[in-house]
Amino acid sequence: MQQKAILIGATGLVGQHLAKQLSELYDTLIVIARRPPRYINASMRFYQVSDFDNLADVFANIGVDATTDAFSCLGTTKKQAGSDEAFRKVDYDYNVSFAKLCFDRGVKNFFLLSAMNADVDSRFLYNRVKAETEQTIMSLGFERLAVFRPSLLLGKHKGRPIESISQKAFKIISPLVSESLPLHPISAKRVAISMAMTAHDMYERRKYSDYRSESKLSESKPSMTDIIENKQMLAMTRVKK
Repeated sequence: MQQKAILIGATGLVGQHLAKQLSELYDTLIVIARRPPRYINASMRFYQVSDFDNLADVFANIGVDATTDAFSCLGTTKKQAGSDEAFRKVDYDYNVSFAKLCFDRGVKNFFLLSAMNADVDSRFLYNRVKAETEQTIMSLGFERLAVFRPSLLLGKHKGRPIESISQKAFKIISPLVSESLPLHPISAKRVAISMAMTAHDMYERRKYSDYRSESKLSESKPSMTDIIENKQMLAMTRVKK
């Protein structure tokens, strides 16, 4: 793929796997994070920020444009953030700010990591904020927006004891649980692969579409949103035994 990608949340559970996937898929991968990702190769350009409040300053010095696909795996929990307000600042404010900066620079495709049961009417803050973030980014008008809603993520969670306990319990019963169940846990790596596969599929479809309608390339295209549920990601990344 002769394109660039930009990623925030590259040091998180899904993001660290996605950084590796994207660095092998795109010619250039721009990573913005507070610390370097675990996996780094020659295609990566890393920009370190101490505070995502200064994201606009970083964007002033990087080449984000219509040839760039944008990805966000940025997220936290109330416990890690310390308060409802701090949690919302990370999951909503920073994600929306990143999306707006990308959109203003001509980015057409945006890939957002959200969560299963995202719902603006949920009694749970986590699910409400995830849904509000989705809706605000949808309203920006990206040509293509893909929202990924995984179930319980399998992997090493720092500072998330409840999820660690849940994972241990699942490992015991996993042989008896079908992946066809909507709430089936999914590994962070499989979510990352799903995001990369979706981006590649969009690229191939767009390339074919542009070839078929060269005379209409200058026309504005309606925005499209794909909601990729947990069951779809499991199916996309299932390995036949």
